[in-house]
Amino acid sequence: MSAGSVAVVVTEDIEVPSWDLYELSIPCTVFGRPHPDLADPWYDLRLCGTGRRPPDDRSGPAGSRLTVRTGYGLDGLVGADTVIVPSVPDSCVEDGTPLPPELVAALRRAHAAGARIVSLCTGAFALAEAGLLDGRRATAHWMHTAQLAERYPKVQVDDSVLYVDDGDVLTSAGLTAGLDLCLHLVRRDLGAHIANQLARRMVVPAHRPGGQAQFIDLSVPPTDDESLGPALEWASANLDQPLTVEELARRAAISPRTLYRRLRATTGMTPLQWLLNQRLARARSLLESTDLPIAKVGELSGLGTANNLRHHFLKQLGVSPGDYRRAFPRAMNG
Repeated sequence: MSAGSVAVVVTEDIEVPSWDLYELSIPCTVFGRPHPDLADPWYDLRLCGTGRRPPDDRSGPAGSRLTVRTGYGLDGLVGADTVIVPSVPDSCVEDGTPLPPELVAALRRAHAAGARIVSLCTGAFALAEAGLLDGRRATAHWMHTAQLAERYPKVQVDDSVLYVDDGDVLTSAGLTAGLDLCLHLVRRDLGAHIANQLARRMVVPAHRPGGQAQFIDLSVPPTDDESLGPALEWASANLDQPLTVEELARRAAISPRTLYRRLRATTGMTPLQWLLNQRLARARSLLESTDLPIAKVGELSGLGTANNLRHHFLKQLGVSPGDYRRAFPRAMNG
C-alpha cells in the first residue's frame, strides 16, 4: 500500500468565490497534512492552477473572493498518481461557459499517463468534458445532475449516491460527500485502519458507503395545478394515517386516473411512489431532529413497524434508520 502524489486542480485561482473553498479544502485537509504516525511518507500534495481569470461574475456579497497562489500549473497534473478536480466555475455549470481547453487537455494527458482521476461536486463537468466519463456511471451534487446528464448524454448519471468508484475514475456528490470520497481513497491506498484513524482526527464518520443516498429534499413540489396542491399538502400533513390513491383523488375532486396522470406530469412519480417518498422524508426529518424511538418514527411517518421502516430505508436510501440518525448527532444530543 502506498500514498503517492495527489494533484488538486484549482480552476479559479484568481478571484476564487469563497463558497467554492469548501470542496478545495477537502483534499488539502485529507492529503496535505502529514500524519507520519499513520503512514510515512504521507501523500505528496500539489496545487495546480489554471492561471485564468474567471468570467466576470459578481454574484455573492462584496469582498467574498480571494486569490490562491498555486505552486504548479496544469503541467503538474501529468506524473501525479491521483488528480482531483474539486469544482468548476459556476458559470460553466449554469451558463454553459466553456471550460479552459488547456484543463480538458491536461486531464486527458494525466489519465492517459495512468493517473487516477477524481471529481468532487461540479468537478464532474470537467471530467465529462474531457470524455473521461463516457459510458461510465458518475455522480455530482444532486442540484446539478440533471444539467450534467443533459449536457453529456454518454455519461450514466446517478443522482442518488454519495460517490461512484469506477476504478481509475471516481466522482462524488457535493460538500461532505467529497470528504467521504477522499477518505475512501485513503482506505483504498492505505487500508481501513488508517482511514478510520484519520476520520477520527477529523471528527467525521469513519465510513459512509458510496451507495448511500444523497440527502435530497423531498418536500411537496410546486405545482400550477390548483386541484393537486391542497390535496398534496393535506396528505403531507396526515402521513401517519392510512392513505390511498382513491382518497387523494377524492380530495382533489378528480378521478384516480386523472390524479395518476397529473401527478406523474408534475413530479415524475406515481401517486404511490410520491406517498412513499413523503413518508421517507417525514421519517428522515424525525430521525434528524428528535430522539424518538425507531418504532415511533415508523408510526408517525406511516411506514409502520421498525422492521418495515428499516426495509424501506435500506431499499431507498441504502442505510438503516439507526445509521442515518448517527449522521445527524444533534438528534441524539438535543
